[in-house]
Amino acid sequence: MKHVPVKLGPLALLLAVVAICLTILAILSFTTGQADLRLAQRYADTVTERYALEAEGQQYVAIVNEGKAPESGQDEISGTLGSLVQETGALHLDFVLKKNARGTYDITAWKFIRDWEEDTSLDNIWTGE
Repeated sequence: MKHVPVKLGPLALLLAVVAICLTILAILSFTTGQADLRLAQRYADTVTERYALEAEGQQYVAIVNEGKAPESGQDEISGTLGSLVQETGALHLDFVLKKNARGTYDITAWKFIRDWEEDTSLDNIWTGE
């Protein structure tokens, strides 16, 4: 019986390519997972901040409807409630309250606004002019 030697050159090259591909996929999976975690944390912080500001606004409406606020003699009250300033800017709640036939106030406008500043650190981007 004649023994045929196995040539390991092509097999070694194939295994090296497979190992490199698996390493790249592992690194991409890890970085994608980290990015998703950061994005989920930012979203959770924003939702928490919005709900806290919503609760503060509802408490203010309740105080106005009880007649304890100094502005409660007016037919229409508008104002702004603010929240903590984070790295993404300050979140404000703009509201307009209007007196109804029962003598209490209804919310006619309720809008969240986040302060935003343009990122000017990239000077080489075309501005459209």
